[in-house]
Amino acid sequence: MDAASDTDWNGWLSDYYKRYTADAFDPRHFPNLIAFRDLAIKLRDNKRKMMLAGNGASASFASHGAVDFTKQGKVRAVDFNEPNLITAFSNDYGYENWVWRAMERYADPGDAAVLISVSGTSPNLVKAAEWARQNEVTVVTFTGKSEGNPLKALGDINFHLPSGAYNVVEGVHNIWLTTVVDMVVGRAEYSVG
Repeated sequence: MDAASDTDWNGWLSDYYKRYTADAFDPRHFPNLIAFRDLAIKLRDNKRKMMLAGNGASASFASHGAVDFTKQGKVRAVDFNEPNLITAFSNDYGYENWVWRAMERYADPGDAAVLISVSGTSPNLVKAAEWARQNEVTVVTFTGKSEGNPLKALGDINFHLPSGAYNVVEGVHNIWLTTVVDMVVGRAEYSVG
């Protein structure tokens, strides 16, 4: 019998889910959720686009967000998770530069970049935020861990969960991202067909 089998799983689960509820659903996040919704509507109305990027699981949430904003919210959105794009730009410009180099090709003034990083220190995303700030692209960040992370410092709208529990932070990021999609639609239940 291992130590894990002696764990009080009910207590463990209760403590684990408190990590979500303690901060993720706090009303102090409502102004940022509303600001992101307003930005998405502005992008749609002005025929601008949203570019989403992340690494690892955050890249998956970027893809999910891009599809939902486009399909459900009718906001043009693209994610930078296509393997040919990543490998070609990383090979030619270095991994730390590939996102901003891709944005350089895709972005127009008035667009928005949604950059997702639990650590908030991913060099490729920090450099993308720096490029965006210099080129009239609004920056929305989703970060965790340290409050003073460099990605958050570059954002116009910032979503931050002060936790190092990667799966919790990533899960909360996904909740916040899809909440804004539903805010753009205007309801929680609707036909997706």
